[in-house]
Amino acid sequence: MNTVLPGALRALAALAALVALAGGPAAAQTGDRDFPRAWDGRPDLNGIWQAIGTAHWDIQDHPASAGPPAFGAIGAVPPGQGVVVGNEIPYQPWALAQKARNFENRYTEDPETRCYLPGVPRATYLPYPFQILQGTDQIMIVYGFAEANRTIHMDKDDPEPAPIDSWMGRSHGRWEGDTLVVEAAGFNGLAWFDRAGNFASDTLRVTERYTPITPDALVYEATIEDPNVFTRAWTMRMPLYRRLDERAQVLEFKCVEFSEALLYDHLRRGATE
Repeated sequence: MNTVLPGALRALAALAALVALAGGPAAAQTGDRDFPRAWDGRPDLNGIWQAIGTAHWDIQDHPASAGPPAFGAIGAVPPGQGVVVGNEIPYQPWALAQKARNFENRYTEDPETRCYLPGVPRATYLPYPFQILQGTDQIMIVYGFAEANRTIHMDKDDPEPAPIDSWMGRSHGRWEGDTLVVEAAGFNGLAWFDRAGNFASDTLRVTERYTPITPDALVYEATIEDPNVFTRAWTMRMPLYRRLDERAQVLEFKCVEFSEALLYDHLRRGATE
């Protein structure tokens, strides 16, 4: 008699739930509901999560490509499937030209290269784990890269505008059933979405949706609105996975020291001689 291990059943449930993503946000709601809950009955999102994929290189479908010759294969970009629904980013003509310029200058102009804060939603799918700390009035998300973090304000019926524009913006959240919905705005317009040069301006608004589909998987969606850059709203969608290693933790990636030459070498005495 064949025995199916519980872990295999969980994997099959996760696969079935991810297949349901093809139907959009509503389909995601029909997945496995056997996920942990907090004291108030809301989904318990506490834990360490990570995206798996190549979106940090390019959020659209992309082939393998070479990097700087001196870095050989370790500088190359692997092929990957995009996370943009429909695989189309509706740039205005001027913005599409700017995206192309960003791509040409990506090795020196990408904010990630310079160790700037990654912004939203890019912080979510960088290739590093992040931690969700869930409270009733506030939810905090801690990222390792550049010591980034953000607070999601859950206690504001009338969301307050950001007092100042910033890399990570200001976030307000609410629950729609079992989905955490986060509205983020107040960005400084300097962050990119990926290493391919996709970008937005300071009028960016991001609506995120975190929907549990299994005990150890979420569907993450980020709807992008920016009338200065795009002709319409568009959405990214991807799964996030809970890190199951008992030793998993978010380690601080203090990257400034690795960017100092790029940022400041031109200021050295004699640099222009």
